[in-house]
Amino acid sequence: MSSTQPASCRIGDYLVTVLSDGYMEASLSLLSGIGETDAQAIQTEAGIAAPGNIEINGFLIRGRGHTILVDSGTGGINNAGGQLLPSLQKAGVTPDDIDTILLTHCHPDHIGGLLDSHGNKVFNRATLFLHPLEAEYWLDDTHQQAATERGKRNFAFARQVLKTYGEQRKFFSDGDVIEGISPVLLAGHTPGHTGFHIKAENGGLLIWGDIVHFPYIQSMHPDVFVAFDVDHIQAEQTRAQIFSQAATQQLLVAGMHFAHAGFAHIHPSENGYRIEYLQG
Repeated sequence: MSSTQPASCRIGDYLVTVLSDGYMEASLSLLSGIGETDAQAIQTEAGIAAPGNIEINGFLIRGRGHTILVDSGTGGINNAGGQLLPSLQKAGVTPDDIDTILLTHCHPDHIGGLLDSHGNKVFNRATLFLHPLEAEYWLDDTHQQAATERGKRNFAFARQVLKTYGEQRKFFSDGDVIEGISPVLLAGHTPGHTGFHIKAENGGLLIWGDIVHFPYIQSMHPDVFVAFDVDHIQAEQTRAQIFSQAATQQLLVAGMHFAHAGFAHIHPSENGYRIEYLQG
């Protein structure tokens, strides 16, 4: 893996490339279930220079005649990220090359890059897939009215994206969304939060979306949750289940808030788990 080129892995018939969107300035105070001092110590020991910041990724999947994007980064919303299109360019791909977009969920750091600064579609030729429970949540007026002011803005933006893509929008159903790639409901972070399993003889790869936001902390302490979780109890249960599965099956995983390496294995440790990024 090169420091100048996006990191990639060959998974079965597909080449999967991590696309860095940059990062968002955040704080360890977003976490519950651990003190800031202990969280800071974990980040410092892991060599993270800005312990409160959150990395943002999307993923590019190429193979079997498809060019697929998983999430789109922030599009620069809230002065965060916004580097996904340059990352696509480094991978030799233009927006019009994308034929399929798979959404893990509709938080702005995952769908912001779907619209340009004028509110127009960035990916004009792509079919947009998401879980029906995700659309149902963001289109529900009761949930919107109960949200904070920032949350209300997130609802408004999600609705704008879903409306703008209109007829290009489809929902996951049972089975593969693209041959060899199946959606996996990982509810909790949001009601329709979805991962994507790319199948291969060695178990393949699970792109797990926002199972973690602070990988080192939440792998050591899976019960630690983040303020962005819609249902933190369900999110904790899902995280525990996926950690166990990934460790037991030696499954390769990829996350939207991993470091730039993008891909990792999960190993059991004394009190929780340990994340081991793939090295070039």
